Amino acid sequence: MAANRLKTITQHLTVSPEGFQGGLKVTAVPRSGGLSSVPTSHEFRYTVDGGVLTHQQRKFYEENGFLVIKNLISHDKIDVYRQYFEDICRGEVTVPGLTIMKDISLLKSKANLPKDSSSVTKIQQFQDDPVLMGYCADPEVLQYVESFSGPNISVVHTMLINKPPDPGSKTSRHPLHQDMYYFPWRPVDRVVCAWTAMEHVDRSNGCLVVLPGSHREGVIKEHGYPQWEGGVNYLYHGILDFDEKSPRVHLEMEKGDTVFFHPLLIHGSGMNRTKGFRKAISGHYFQTDSTIIDVTGTVQEKAQRETVEMFLKKGKLPKDHPLNKMSMKELAFVITEGRSRVVRGKPAGLQY
Repeated sequence: MAANRLKTITQHLTVSPEGFQGGLKVTAVPRSGGLSSVPTSHEFRYTVDGGVLTHQQRKFYEENGFLVIKNLISHDKIDVYRQYFEDICRGEVTVPGLTIMKDISLLKSKANLPKDSSSVTKIQQFQDDPVLMGYCADPEVLQYVESFSGPNISVVHTMLINKPPDPGSKTSRHPLHQDMYYFPWRPVDRVVCAWTAMEHVDRSNGCLVVLPGSHREGVIKEHGYPQWEGGVNYLYHGILDFDEKSPRVHLEMEKGDTVFFHPLLIHGSGMNRTKGFRKAISGHYFQTDSTIIDVTGTVQEKAQRETVEMFLKKGKLPKDHPLNKMSMKELAFVITEGRSRVVRGKPAGLQY
């Protein structure tokens, strides 16, 4: 059974506070290609030498595309993030550049939504907030990230997810997808997601489900909006063609447990069938000298266009604004540069 192959390594670590380099600016340096600047051994492709991972952990990640570390983040820190999230939802805290997402079923209801966390399903792009970025720059997280991305690390696509109780429309589901589908930078194998459970998560409240080893196929599959009767949340694209019989592992986790997974790993989450909200916090990490590519004409183009449209709509820019005249690749660079922050090592510069 695939579930029996899931090996977790218990960690009891003391977390010490450390600042982050949120103010560092990344700049464009012309360079072609998307090769990794970090050396790896012949035995391992998806992890780098010199990190904290044991040989057994590296082999598990190489084969399966994910690795769960138990008790990585202290409960005290998670409680701070939870309270801060509530403060944001009530309008008591304003975070620059933040995107607040709400479930499509709530928006369709046209009801007067309460100004609290019960109407918010996700907040994104908190790269300019020192409290929530405390998670993304936490040294306990970064010591593991370095094993996947190398020593010079940027974080992007920061999120705190507040999966709501399903209203009966099944819109609390997240279709099976690959995160790399949304990311216009390379190299792929130096990208990793850190996803931390902020409370107990299991199949009843919609834990993550992964297809072990699916990252090894090495391709970004075609995605689109699934034809679900209740509708699908914006940008919740799913893989259109995959083997329904593929073995799956449901990642049941406790508060503070953290899973690291490859951006090509097929994963998603089920409905939240409980009365409570399921919270998690996450960020995606990549090499500081990663290269932006042009996704025009590829399976990634649809997601990139929707991302660009959301970005331009949020900015409420006039038609003659220079951003409205940029190419997809140029806008991808601007968006990535604006939403990413160096959290460890040298700010080598995002490549174009």
